[in-house]
Amino acid sequence: MMRQSFNDDEVSLFDAQEDGTRSRKKKIKHPVASFFHLFFRVSAILVYLLCEYLSNSFIACMVTIILLLSCDFWTVKNVTGRLMVGLRWWNQIDDDGKSHWVFESRKDTGKQSSSDAESRIFWLGLIICPVIWVIFAFTTLFSFGIKWLAVVIMGIVLQGANLYGYIRCKVGTRSNLKNMATSYFGRQFLKQAMTKEEET
Repeated sequence: MMRQSFNDDEVSLFDAQEDGTRSRKKKIKHPVASFFHLFFRVSAILVYLLCEYLSNSFIACMVTIILLLSCDFWTVKNVTGRLMVGLRWWNQIDDDGKSHWVFESRKDTGKQSSSDAESRIFWLGLIICPVIWVIFAFTTLFSFGIKWLAVVIMGIVLQGANLYGYIRCKVGTRSNLKNMATSYFGRQFLKQAMTKEEET
């Protein structure tokens, strides 16, 4: 597995929270990409929720939802990730026939940097929608709507794959993710120890 960068710097997961010194524009630079980043995923959720009212045909609803999920997967993976946050991921096969996953991030260079609004739209849409599909999976199981389980699993897989890919672009390899978690918990432990020491 490889990790590369477009330029020299990495794009932070939640840009607005991490770098207060950078001056970022509040306006959305790519309104069409921002719209389609949310359009397909929200449409799939709405069709799933309203399909009993929209059509009596289970097959028509299922095909519509899967088409919307597929369009969402392609759009997010190939267009909106690059434009909105400067991240991209893909699989390539080398000359030896080995498959490699490549995760890239672009450094912020004034002109190319994404706006806070776009970053928030991208990450909130990317995180919230798979969570909604997981909730749908539980409700499908508890309501014995087994025929919908394949559709819900498809939603989890397609949207979860994009979420996983972009998180890997952001934080790098699994070892980097583990180091990040370890350092975070280490800092929290040190903070608690220092406050207890100050209290005594």
